[in-house]
Amino acid sequence: MAFGITRSELSKWKYKVLQGEIAFLTHYWFDERFPEANTVTKVGCIDIERLIYWGKQYNLKDSWIDRRNAFPHFDLIGERQIFILKKEKQWDQIHRFQLIRQTWD
Repeated sequence: MAFGITRSELSKWKYKVLQGEIAFLTHYWFDERFPEANTVTKVGCIDIERLIYWGKQYNLKDSWIDRRNAFPHFDLIGERQIFILKKEKQWDQIHRFQLIRQTWD
């Protein structure tokens, strides 16, 4: 179950995916299989070969691509999610969903 995003944000992500861009969408999420995760980032692209190539830099297997609908994507959770969002400079999503805690010395 997804929540914490607007219809507009979802529409923009879908549009970018269908345009062949590598698109990121983070949202709150609950799945009994992953009780420790409360967010997921979907990284999608209609161009499967481009998505596979993108995923290889992060050791993502092409078999992990969710192809069940018109928006093929990787689902990223946990430490891998945070690592990739940092590398991709997706700071707005990191901060919005408080994926890393700031510590003050």
